[in-house]
Amino acid sequence: MKVAQFQMAISDDKSTNIRLFQDWCRKIQSENVDMVCLPEMFNCPYDTALFPEYAETGEGETWTAMSKTAAENRLYIIGGSIPEMGNGCCYNTCYVFDRDGKQIGKHRKMHLFDIDIKGGQQFKESDTLSSGNEITVIDTEFGKIGVIICYDIRFPELIRLMALAGVETVFVPAAFNMTTGPVHWELTFRARALDNQIYLFGTSSAQSSQAGYKSYGHSIMVSPWGEVIEQLGLKEGIMINSTDPKYLKGIREQLPLLKHRRQDVYNLSLSQQ
Repeated sequence: MKVAQFQMAISDDKSTNIRLFQDWCRKIQSENVDMVCLPEMFNCPYDTALFPEYAETGEGETWTAMSKTAAENRLYIIGGSIPEMGNGCCYNTCYVFDRDGKQIGKHRKMHLFDIDIKGGQQFKESDTLSSGNEITVIDTEFGKIGVIICYDIRFPELIRLMALAGVETVFVPAAFNMTTGPVHWELTFRARALDNQIYLFGTSSAQSSQAGYKSYGHSIMVSPWGEVIEQLGLKEGIMINSTDPKYLKGIREQLPLLKHRRQDVYNLSLSQQ
C-alpha cells in the first residue's frame, strides 16, 4: 500500500486549503499512490473559537471536495479532520473515502485536547468541541485500517483494541504543538507502533509563523519494528512511502507480542454502549 502524506500550510481561507489539497492530489498522479492522508483541521485554522464558524453539516463543501477528488484520482483519502456539526454539537471529524469517492468511514476525535502545561501550551478543545464515542476500523482492499486523531494516540488501549481487531495500519491526522511535539511526538508514535506491531502514519499541518497555534509539523511514518521510516520538518511538503505486509507478518511471527498476552491474568474489552 503506497501512502502519500500531505503536510499542508493551512490558511484562514477554507477554499484555498481545499484547492491546495486537490492540487497536491493531481501533483502525485504519476506516483501510483493508493492512499492520501491529510492533517488535522486541514480546512481551517487550529483555533477552538473558530471551529464552529468553519464547521460543516452533512455533505458540505469540504466533504464534497474530498469525495470528488478521491473519485477523480482513484485514491483512498484519509480526510485529516474538519469541524463537523451534528446532533447540535461540533466534532473534530475525519472522513474516509474509497477510490470511487464513497464515504467508507468516519472518526470523531474521542479524546479532547484539554491541557495546561506550566510555562508551555494551554489549550481546551472542549470549549467548543464534543467527543466521539466510536473506535474506527475500516475495511479496505489492503485489509483493515484504523483511524484516530492526534490526542487519541496518547491512549494505548485504543490502538491495542484496533490491533486485536486485525488492523495492521493506523492513520493519525494530527497537530502536536511546540511544547509537546519536540519531546513526545516521535516517542509516542514509535511506542504505539512497536507495542502493536503496526504501521503508523502521523500527518501534521506545517508550521505557520502567522498562526496562533504553532504546529510541530514532523509528519512521520513508523514501521512495526518501531523504526522511523521517514519524517518531515516544520515546513510544508509531501511524503510518499509504502507498507510491506510480509515484513509485518515476519515481525509478528518472530516476536509474537500479541500472542503472548496473559489473558488468564488480564484482558481488554470494549465498554457496553
